[in-house]
Amino acid sequence: MSSQKYSVNQQLVESMLAWVKSGEIAIPEIQRPFVWKQSKVRDLMDSLYQGFPVGYIITWLNPNVRLKDGTMSGGKKILIDGQQRVTALRAAIVGETVLDDEYNERRIKIAFHPIEERFEVQNPAIVKDKTWIPDISITLQQEVSLIKQLREYLELNPEADEDQVEQGLTRLSQLPKRQIGVIELMSDLDIETATEIFVRINDAGVPLSQADFAMSKIAADTDHEGQHLRKTIDYFCHLAIAPHFIKAIERNDKTFIQSEEFRAMKWLQNEKEDLYDPSYVDMLRVVFGLEFKRAKLSDLVALLSGRNFETRTYEKEIIEDSFAKLRNGMHAFMRETSFKRFLMIIRSAGFRKPDMIRSSNAINFAYLLYLWLVKQGRQSEEIEGIVKRWFVMSILTSRATGSFESQFDRDIKQIEARGVDAVLQEIEDGALGEGFWNVILPQNLNRANASSPFLYVFLAAQSNLGHRGFLSKDITITDLLEQRGDIHHIFPKAFMRKNGRSWGEYNQVANLVLMQQEINIRIGSKAPSDYMSSVLEGISDGTFRFGAITTKEELDSNLSENAIPASLMAASLADFDSFLEERRLLMSKLIERYYKRL
Repeated sequence: MSSQKYSVNQQLVESMLAWVKSGEIAIPEIQRPFVWKQSKVRDLMDSLYQGFPVGYIITWLNPNVRLKDGTMSGGKKILIDGQQRVTALRAAIVGETVLDDEYNERRIKIAFHPIEERFEVQNPAIVKDKTWIPDISITLQQEVSLIKQLREYLELNPEADEDQVEQGLTRLSQLPKRQIGVIELMSDLDIETATEIFVRINDAGVPLSQADFAMSKIAADTDHEGQHLRKTIDYFCHLAIAPHFIKAIERNDKTFIQSEEFRAMKWLQNEKEDLYDPSYVDMLRVVFGLEFKRAKLSDLVALLSGRNFETRTYEKEIIEDSFAKLRNGMHAFMRETSFKRFLMIIRSAGFRKPDMIRSSNAINFAYLLYLWLVKQGRQSEEIEGIVKRWFVMSILTSRATGSFESQFDRDIKQIEARGVDAVLQEIEDGALGEGFWNVILPQNLNRANASSPFLYVFLAAQSNLGHRGFLSKDITITDLLEQRGDIHHIFPKAFMRKNGRSWGEYNQVANLVLMQQEINIRIGSKAPSDYMSSVLEGISDGTFRFGAITTKEELDSNLSENAIPASLMAASLADFDSFLEERRLLMSKLIERYYKRL
């Protein structure tokens, strides 16, 4: 690899726009919404007019690819940073339409006042005011001499200073001649180096993920319907969150709605489930693991470029094979029956609402595993058990956090070589033994975090086991999860504050439980021994002060279902630490029982 990793050049705006139009520079996100405010487009025009720097665009030169006949095909440049800036230039100077956040095409019209030499977003008042040029793109694109433009303006504004107007129109006409910086990354860079260069150059310090590089590669490929595949990913992920978006697609993309991919995702228009709303990153990870049996998205970028990892060359056949696999994987991902059955499995494991799933990587791998097992023809009962256990195991062991790509890559290769049953059993034997349930998991529950993934696994376990909310006679944990039950502090927050205890103490995971809101409100700031005494009195005299439990046996059962030690009945502030220690072990044992019956 050469020591020079990139080149920096200044190019005329009109030259760069011509390269985009001819395809010499491929805009990877041309079908994605334009998110700049119109005022920012105005400011960009003003900066060009004043001769101020407008930042750099960054391109990455595709590698040369060996064709089937042995000849080499030169790569085009892919725009990896600056798409919004380039789109703004095309909209304001060339007059092209942009897509808004609902994928509606619209024009951005920038007006110019040649006397005051200022730009503004066009509005009805400007259109009526003859001192304004209402749309600079018309002036810049029409083949009319500057003298004629000046004469026409002065006819409309006879009181204007001719020299002043001429100066403004002359400087306006030079906008396409202004320069913009172009940083071109070399074709032989690996994605990690390209990413590092991007972060170091990018003045906003915004990291570009490997998924972004992959999406750029997909969209820039004109030989394998890359733009169409890119839109498929974007549209599916948008529809998963906003089903009403189907109308915008049908209204604005007549070509796409005739495609097989649109038919494959159309079911989302009636989908209300939000347990798993995948992003484009999630979709790429699942598809890549399923079809390519790899997890590192940098490898996807290389394969879409035609990389032969053995010969270190780039080949046309590998590009064709990679895009075919990508399309197949996308269809498997979008299939209605698969998507819904997978979510049914996750829900049956007790995860009833999206905020219980703290790791997108864990659910991504679970869906990948589900699709893989379906592809193998495994029985649905077997699939259900394996997927649930792997998903919960991933959360309990933090397998999907940190540098998860390398771990996922090893898991995929091991599963492919030995089968998922053997791999999962090996993980359970090594990571989920007696020491885990008695020591490691209780330690993980020794944290102050109301959003702890371990707390949500505990609540999922309670839901799966059919347990009831704290002090509830009939209302289950599942009911409370789906109907906004309260997270209650067993040693109440107000009580702990009143006694000088800190946030980190009363928000311990082992001090939290799910319960009915009205019971939580009645308990207020009472000490545990006080409100539990009232519960016992209510059982005795039938007043039901806290909940509707009617017998001591029901109360004991309720405490057990919530992994609450019986010592709570007489607990005072002095018992807080010993209570937490005891409850952490009970919570761990409940989770263990849940896991082993999945």
